[in-house]
Amino acid sequence: MRESDKDIIRSLKIFSDVDERLFETLVTAAYAQRFPAQVDLIHEGESADFLYIVLEGCVELFASSHGRETSMAIVSPVSTFVLAATVKDAPYLMSARTVDPSKLLLIPSQNVRDVFDQDPAFARAIVTELATCYRSVVKSMKNLKLRTAIERVGNYILRLHDKSGKADIVELPFGKRNLASILGMTPENLSRAFGALQSHGILMDGARIEIIDRAALETVSKPNPLIDDFRS
Repeated sequence: MRESDKDIIRSLKIFSDVDERLFETLVTAAYAQRFPAQVDLIHEGESADFLYIVLEGCVELFASSHGRETSMAIVSPVSTFVLAATVKDAPYLMSARTVDPSKLLLIPSQNVRDVFDQDPAFARAIVTELATCYRSVVKSMKNLKLRTAIERVGNYILRLHDKSGKADIVELPFGKRNLASILGMTPENLSRAFGALQSHGILMDGARIEIIDRAALETVSKPNPLIDDFRS
C-alpha cells in the first residue's frame, strides 16, 4: 500500500487515533484497487471478509428480494461501508457496485476486529461511527414515512444546496433512477416531483438545478434538522 493511501486512511475519524503499532497491524494485507464502473463488489449474504473504503469514485449500496431491487445509499469519498458487518463478523445485508470508475481500499475484516479488541480509542471511534450510521437510518426512515414525495425531493435539493456552499446551480451527483429508489418512489413520481417544484423556487435542466428562490423551496419542503441534518 502506498504511503499516500495510509495518510488518507489516517484522515478518517475512525482511524485517526489508532496506536501507530496497531495501525500497521490494521493495514497489513490491506490493498488499494481500481474498478471500472458497474462492477459488483460484494453480494448480500456473503461473509464480510473486508472493510471497504471509497477513495475515489462512487459506490451504490443496494438490496434485492424476489425479483425486486432497491438502492439503499450512495457512498462517496472518503467513506467506509459495511462497517457493521465487519465488526460483527456477519453476512453483508446489502450488495455493492461501482457507479463510476472507483478506487477502493480493502482492509481484512479480521484485522479490524483484532485492533478493535486491543485499542480502546479505535473501539470508541467505531462505536461512534456506528451510532452515527444508526441515527442516519432513523432520519432516513422518518424522511420516507413522514413526508410527501415533493417534500422528500425538495429537502434533498436543499441538502445539495447546503453542501455546495449555497451555489446558484447544483447538479445531481448520480442518476435519477438511483435517487428515486433512495427516496422511496418510482422514477415517474420523481419526475413529477421535480416538475411540481419548478413553481417553488427551482429551475431544472437535466441533472442541473438552479436555485432561484430558496425561501420558496423551504416553504414547500418544510426542512427539519431532526430529519435533514446527517452530520450528527
